[in-house]
Amino acid sequence: MTDFDPAKFTSLDPKQFAQLVKSTPDAEIAALMKSDQRGMILDEIFNRMPTLFRADRAGATNTVIHWNISERADGGVDTYEVVIADGACTVNGSPAHDPKLALTLGPVEFLKVVTGGANPVMMFMTGKLKAKGDLALASKIADLFNIPKA
Repeated sequence: MTDFDPAKFTSLDPKQFAQLVKSTPDAEIAALMKSDQRGMILDEIFNRMPTLFRADRAGATNTVIHWNISERADGGVDTYEVVIADGACTVNGSPAHDPKLALTLGPVEFLKVVTGGANPVMMFMTGKLKAKGDLALASKIADLFNIPKA
């Protein structure tokens, strides 16, 4: 992957990263997300979530969301926990709470969702995104974050 260089990812702002995801073929993203760079990419995305959180839109929302990103090279799943409580967002690399909502999707689909390059509702309807739990919450997650548009 010449353009998608994980070493430079931390220096990209969310809009630049969204453009990079949009311009990179799915097969290249899939290959990268099966490499040893996967953890660094996922960690960086989830570490940025609290800074992209829109407390003004969260209102009294207090919830736990588990993001399950499948298709790890060993066949496993990476799970990240996003906790929204008292107007703040925190992220745990290891789930510590029961989720109100659990989302499961492949790494290419995940990157497209978090960069505004895919419609999560359409992905759900076509089976590319699975949601278990509070589906009303699932429909409003995008409103709780400043999702960049490429």
